Amino acid sequence: MKQFGLDRRTFKILLIGYIIIALIGALLLLCDWAHTKSISFLDAFFISTSAVSMTGLVTKNIATDFSIYGQIIILALIQIGGLGYVGIGLLVYILIRKKVGFDGKNLLRETLLYPSMDGLFKFFKKVLLFILAIELCGAILLTLRFALEMNFSKALWFGLFHSISAFNNAGFSIIKTGLMDYKNDLAINFIITTLIIIGGLGYFVLIELYFFQKKRLQNLSLHAKIVIIATVFLILFSTFIIFTFEYSNTKTIGNFSFFDKLLASYFTAINYRTAGFSTLDLGGLRDASLFFGSLFMVIGGAPGGTAGGMKVTTIVVLLVYAYWSIKNGRVRIFNYEIPQETINKAFIIAIGSAVYIIVCVILLSLLNPDIRFITLLFETSSAFATVGVSVGDGGSLSLSALLNEPSKIILIVLMISGRIGVFAFLLSVFNKDKTMYIKYPEGRINL
Repeated sequence: MKQFGLDRRTFKILLIGYIIIALIGALLLLCDWAHTKSISFLDAFFISTSAVSMTGLVTKNIATDFSIYGQIIILALIQIGGLGYVGIGLLVYILIRKKVGFDGKNLLRETLLYPSMDGLFKFFKKVLLFILAIELCGAILLTLRFALEMNFSKALWFGLFHSISAFNNAGFSIIKTGLMDYKNDLAINFIITTLIIIGGLGYFVLIELYFFQKKRLQNLSLHAKIVIIATVFLILFSTFIIFTFEYSNTKTIGNFSFFDKLLASYFTAINYRTAGFSTLDLGGLRDASLFFGSLFMVIGGAPGGTAGGMKVTTIVVLLVYAYWSIKNGRVRIFNYEIPQETINKAFIIAIGSAVYIIVCVILLSLLNPDIRFITLLFETSSAFATVGVSVGDGGSLSLSALLNEPSKIILIVLMISGRIGVFAFLLSVFNKDKTMYIKYPEGRINL
């Protein structure tokens, strides 16, 4: 049953669980009191899946097509997706003082990517406190900003919704035009991007940084060091790419001042890290920018948090492995040797992700021959990495709104699999090979 120390049955339960939650969310959104305009089951399921997977792709406008009750349902789905439905269920168990069995603990461990059963509930409670504290701080700051231009009750709802959406890297907005009108607003840009970065670092790193700052830890772990360094590098590099490629593009930032160009490039780069907010019309991006954007999205954020994608740790492991293989040395980083099992897992994630994205984007291209391939690649990468940025449909919706029903189903599968992770998805879909006691001769293959 186990491979790489992981339980296939647990991943299958997680996969089925997220599908069920998405279906329940879709049925609730179909209720008359949840929407203000007609909505099909597929669109409701698409929005629900996008919310619980914390993606942000939309085929309906959240601000105008859903009532306040529908928006609350979407926000609840985002929060469930951020913590994991297992975490929500176990929180209820803890509150009513019910004993949690081994299967429940194992599901929670896989949901949080916690390495063992020891200290699992203490870690879970710390995660809950961190999530609530960060989302509350973000909600207060955003409410104060929104209160400058609207009544307090509306500002409070806007602040709460966007704080939870940003921290969970969801990218949903209840403003009709998203954050397009705030592209020059330093406060909104800074608060939203900070919440996205914190959520994308992962719960392990957040708690480690907290204890390190409190001097209860002398040194950060290897995982934390890799995540922080890789995150900073990718943010700076992607900001540079957008700023350079789009500097003279009048469809995006070409007419902005130098500072506003930097601000818009930074905001877009942060949202490539698996959040779907946008202050620019991404439909105006050059093809080179769309291609690099697709790469940044597929890389994603850190494991054990609200981010999607292959994860920065996977990319770092592969790069380090390539470097030391060329030098014919033992694979190591920061004076730590990387286990072969970790390298094997990184290869499976990378190859699985590449094949998965290529197959899906080709299918989308065949189903939608009138839409540019690069924009379909961008949408596919966004769905797979649960990012949510899109070149759009020419209005306030994602490109997904222009796709036919089979294409939307493909994107739904991408978002659900992206939520549990490509490695977990592959383990849950493919059955383990039977144990073989036959030894085969080694074959030589020239590379």
